[in-house]
Amino acid sequence: MLLWVGLLGSALATAQIQTPQPSPGSELKQTVGLTEVVVNYSRPSAKGRVIFGDLVPYDKVWRTGANMNTTLSFSDPVKVGASELAAGTYALYTKPGKEQWTVYFYTDTNNGGLPAQWDDAKVAASVTVPANAMSQTVETFTITLDDLTNNGASIGLLWANTYVAIPFAVPSKEKAIRSIEATMSGPGGNDYYAAASYYHEEGLDLQKARTWIDKATEMSPDAYWIWRRKSLIYAALGDKKGAIAAAKESLAKAQKAGNMDYVKLNEDSLKEWGGM
Repeated sequence: MLLWVGLLGSALATAQIQTPQPSPGSELKQTVGLTEVVVNYSRPSAKGRVIFGDLVPYDKVWRTGANMNTTLSFSDPVKVGASELAAGTYALYTKPGKEQWTVYFYTDTNNGGLPAQWDDAKVAASVTVPANAMSQTVETFTITLDDLTNNGASIGLLWANTYVAIPFAVPSKEKAIRSIEATMSGPGGNDYYAAASYYHEEGLDLQKARTWIDKATEMSPDAYWIWRRKSLIYAALGDKKGAIAAAKESLAKAQKAGNMDYVKLNEDSLKEWGGM
């Protein structure tokens, strides 16, 4: 009997009880332009409580989540407001207010929530952003990456009836230009096409884009998508005759390949440019 009781006690002592976490952890990964952004945070829920101004007091630094501090990682240097942030990982802290929030990027990322003692020297950047009221209610604290462009995005903080957007810029243009210039020493048709497309979309040097797209069509004469881009670049340069000629080439090649999407795109452009 004593042996059985001893074995039962040992089993209970080593049992692992599993229950749902009140503020489960979450990881968000997103490529912004050419920069990898990773967010790690815990997600508390409102559960009928008043959040901002009560559970989360106004004008006091908040851990911006639950449990360990929320962290943001950037694979490249980024710009937040007027401040440059080096590539790396930062703790995200905020000071909520009724009309605006102050956001802090803190270099010490190993804190059980707030640092035991706040150190202004560890604030790598701070920015003040507006607090926006939402008509819908968000039950569980959520971080998003919104308004993505080639050159930046916004970190979104949503909880209760409040949305806060923290814009940041990434160095996509510099990285892309370096990559393009390095590759141009020995590019193929697809490289010239990619370089020309990027310059066209970003409104950079369109004469360079024209030179590159001409080389791309020489190297890949049957690629209707490259001829399509050529027509758009020529049109952007005001060369309607060249744009129409390239669009007709793209149209014929797309018809031969059976790609009706490109057929329609070219037909629409030719009608717009007076080529049909």
